[in-house]
Amino acid sequence: MIQITVKDTELSNAALEGMDEFLAVVIQGIRKAIGGEPTPETLGQLNADQMTLLCWDTLHQEVMEGGFIQLIHNGYGTYIFKNPFAKAVGKMWGMRELSKRLYEVHTLWLQNREELERDYSDDEFMALYERYPQFDDYDDWFVENEEELTEHIAHYVDEHLDSFVTVE
Repeated sequence: MIQITVKDTELSNAALEGMDEFLAVVIQGIRKAIGGEPTPETLGQLNADQMTLLCWDTLHQEVMEGGFIQLIHNGYGTYIFKNPFAKAVGKMWGMRELSKRLYEVHTLWLQNREELERDYSDDEFMALYERYPQFDDYDDWFVENEEELTEHIAHYVDEHLDSFVTVE
C-alpha cells in the first residue's frame, strides 16, 4: 500500500470552507501519491475506500459537466461500471439509491457502449444527447441530488479518514 499524507492545516482549513473543499484535499492527496490519474498499477496500491473515492471524483466531475453520455464517451465507462464501485457505495458507504442508479446506467452502457464510445466531431457528440434520452433521468437525478451525495461522501470520508489518508 502506498502512503498518502495530507497536512492537518490544509485539511482543517478546507473543512471550514465546506465539504467540497474538504473532499478536494483528500482526493488531491491520493492523486498526488499515485502521480495523477489512476492506472491499473497505481490502483493496485490503493485500498478499497481510496479507489472508491477516486471513482466518485471521476463520476462527479464527468456527470456534472456533461452527464453520463460524456462520462461514457470520454472512456470512463469501464472505470466506473467494471469495478465494484456501485457495490462499494451501496453496501459499504450506505448510498443504496446511487448504487441502484449506477447499476441501471451500467445496463444502458452495455447496450449502447460501442456507439457512445466512438470518436465524433463536436456536433456528432452533441447529437448523442438527442439519440439517447434514456440517460436524461439519470443525469437529472444526479444533478438534483449532487449536494446530498457529496455531503454523504464527505461525512463518510471524515468518519473513516484513516482509511483514506494519514494526517500530519
